[in-house]
Amino acid sequence: MTETTATTAPSNPTPTTLWVERTGTRTYTGRSSRGAEVLIGPAEAGAVFTPGELLKIALAGCTGMSADNALSRRLGADVPVTVRVSGQADRENEYYPALAEELVVDMSSLDEAQRARLLTVVRRAVDQVCTVGRTLSRSTPIELVIDPGPGAEPVSGPLAGLTPVPRAGSEA
Repeated sequence: MTETTATTAPSNPTPTTLWVERTGTRTYTGRSSRGAEVLIGPAEAGAVFTPGELLKIALAGCTGMSADNALSRRLGADVPVTVRVSGQADRENEYYPALAEELVVDMSSLDEAQRARLLTVVRRAVDQVCTVGRTLSRSTPIELVIDPGPGAEPVSGPLAGLTPVPRAGSEA
């Protein structure tokens, strides 16, 4: 049996399908075709993540995963690492104007030169392979398609303005 690692990823992986299903008023369960689930809703719903929290957790998780090989190679396979992420939403405009991350790891076993080198390697790894951070830092445009169901045409466009689009198989 072979094990897939960050350095030996499959050459043609099957894309993961992601979706959310409504479970109640403003509450959803996020699912993946791999069987993972996450509860999503407003903070007052209790033990759920808000969409903004998921965005920040995705960033922190991606940062940690991107730095993991360099950190574990130099500090040991069981090195404790915590990535904290924060950012206050601008509620008037409904976006996060800035996010901040803090990667916490004990490097006291390294001398100054080793520590400086590891910090450079970790920063480079995060800058080069953290897909979430790279996406957020580029302000990726988001195309939204809303399919209202049988008898109505889907609507598509950037989040700022939706326009009708022809259904697959229909004439434009």
